[in-house]
Amino acid sequence: MIERFRDRRHAGRVLAGELQEYGDRSNVIVLGLPRGGIPVAYEVAAALHAPLDVFVVRKLGVPRRSELAMGAIASGGVRVLNEDVVASLGIDTDVIDRATETETRELDRRESLYRGARPPLELSGKVVILVDDGLATGSTMRAAIEAARLLQPAQLVVAVPVAAPSTCRSLRSLTDRVVCAVTPKNLYAVGQWYEDFTQTSDDDITDLLGINN
Repeated sequence: MIERFRDRRHAGRVLAGELQEYGDRSNVIVLGLPRGGIPVAYEVAAALHAPLDVFVVRKLGVPRRSELAMGAIASGGVRVLNEDVVASLGIDTDVIDRATETETRELDRRESLYRGARPPLELSGKVVILVDDGLATGSTMRAAIEAARLLQPAQLVVAVPVAAPSTCRSLRSLTDRVVCAVTPKNLYAVGQWYEDFTQTSDDDITDLLGINN
């Protein structure tokens, strides 16, 4: 098993090796979750000779503990809550709504920036591969899955370089397939599995997506 990925691009090439059966198929599309999922998805799409696009999702962080997700939102007005976190911390509906309002503004900004003048995604009847740079709790990916389902793909695949084993298992009931290249027993943070986990910038994303702003 690989010890660590050099960076997200390297992780994408490793992940692509687990997805070769989807290569050179006209009905496959690779969707990266920004920001960190885009460099990974870029390499997957290149290896599979499939189109690449972006699927915008935003985590709803717990106040004063932003690294902890109480849920997530995605394009199309989808909101997914981590009910265990909400209940255990006694988070009020007002707090969730305020976080949703704030993150919706950022989601809308990213939609405009990353998608440019391209038309809305057309996923009906396609094999959709949702890619991120890793999964801890999986809240963000759950929102992406729910939003993508609304667009009626023929098959929905989640693919990540590294994930907590329990998260991989929990997502299998929501998708047609889950591919996790590495599933360490103790995943404290996704970043620990990367030598270089530098934040992906907006410019990095628009360059990879071929958008001239």
